[in-house]
Amino acid sequence: MIYVIMGVSGCGKSTFGALLSEKLGWPLHEGDNFHPQENIDKMARGEPLTDQDRLPWLLKLHEVIERERSSGCDALVVCSALKRLYRQILLFGSKALTSSSSPDKEILHTAPPDIFFLFLHGDYDLIYQRLLARMGHYMKADLLRSQFEALEPPMEENVLTLDIRKSISDMALEVENHIKSLKSSTKP
Repeated sequence: MIYVIMGVSGCGKSTFGALLSEKLGWPLHEGDNFHPQENIDKMARGEPLTDQDRLPWLLKLHEVIERERSSGCDALVVCSALKRLYRQILLFGSKALTSSSSPDKEILHTAPPDIFFLFLHGDYDLIYQRLLARMGHYMKADLLRSQFEALEPPMEENVLTLDIRKSISDMALEVENHIKSLKSSTKP
């Protein structure tokens, strides 16, 4: 199983990922660590990333997901994955780019059954306050509006939406119950 922990900056993806990694004993791949330096510099200057900026980063994360899947390991990946196209790239790599530019937009890929998105969902004001209180991160609170504008909430992928107003331990319990239900549904 691969869980991609997604949502806008400041929703708690990294903190939640660290807790889940510890509870489940699964490796955690922090998406921020895969950004090229140019992206980090751009965000530190308060400039939103473009789709073109994100493409090499998303392709690297796709490689991480595929490596974990092919090794048969469970893993957690933290990535904002704000747009449907970004999630498709995480799932299918560069193949998602050819289908998204196709004149027949109905050619959409469905997520493999072993990859789920955990959508950390919260309102703008709550997340903005969290970003203001966060120290030492290159993502500035001023960029949050652009993240909400870019966000295409996941509907078509395998997704579990988690309300960030809940405690982090309650959200972790929801994920653990989700894993148990998946394992019980795949037993012969």
